[in-house]
Amino acid sequence: MRTVPVSWYCEGDVLDGLWRTPGTPGPYRVVVQGPGWLGLKDAKLYVRYHEALVEAGFAVLVFDYRGFGGSGGDPELLSPRRQLEDLQSAVTYLLSRDDVVRDGIGVFGSGGTGGGNAVLLAATDPRVRAVVSQLPVADGADWLHRMRSEYEWLDFLAALEADRRDQVRTGVGRLVDPREEIMVPTAERRASKMKADVDGRTPTKVRLSAAAEILGYRPAEAAAGLRTPLLVIAVENDATTPADHAERIYEAARGPKALLIQRHTSHYAAYDRYWEQVTPRIVAWFETHLRGADLVLRTSHPTDPEESFEVQA
Repeated sequence: MRTVPVSWYCEGDVLDGLWRTPGTPGPYRVVVQGPGWLGLKDAKLYVRYHEALVEAGFAVLVFDYRGFGGSGGDPELLSPRRQLEDLQSAVTYLLSRDDVVRDGIGVFGSGGTGGGNAVLLAATDPRVRAVVSQLPVADGADWLHRMRSEYEWLDFLAALEADRRDQVRTGVGRLVDPREEIMVPTAERRASKMKADVDGRTPTKVRLSAAAEILGYRPAEAAAGLRTPLLVIAVENDATTPADHAERIYEAARGPKALLIQRHTSHYAAYDRYWEQVTPRIVAWFETHLRGADLVLRTSHPTDPEESFEVQA
């Protein structure tokens, strides 16, 4: 796998990425990835997924969102809305390259908002032809609520409202630890070394207003109009990103879709335990749905013409 640093602009800020390709010349079908919650482009966790995709002939573009890692922008501004804009700019960047198959772009997202962002990109950008969403958040408010007891949740909402008032009066909002005061880590997350290589390099203080934006984060709603081929991956009884979030996204989607549930494991342990079973399915999904065909067959369900989708032929 060849890895080359690349960069482009989004709203005037530089986005820093890694372009990973096979040893053979392009043009390539490409899988684009924005990192998961508080992730970075060079996380070791992602490398073996990229190696598997590259071995199958795909190129991979992974990058840091604005404010993270090597990208420009305000590190105190953690914004899913801006992350979606970053992903859309990454697709535009890919289409500016001569070594990319124009109708062969897919998106892979893993972990929390990483998985959710992949769904949002596919739902809003028709240039994306296939999506794999691993351990996604479907509803930001429900996600944050489940991390807290009811009295903690009410205190949290009160703190958000107080912060809104402070911003109106003073123009300055409260800064919080995103890992401890927005997302509350599980005992497994505190013990896990899975993300140790990036934990010390992500923002430690962000504006509390980020949490207010996450309350309106709704990939499940976006999936209701999604006809792009979708593979969703979940962990049964997941305490970090609940399995029913993945199920809601899967059930809402209207195009070709599949749901893969990993059992008898946990959120972080699943990455290793089911690596050999899950990764070939991710690669196969993109192999099937990123073929870059010259003919497209539009089909519909025999009893419901609204349930239509396109199949490359």
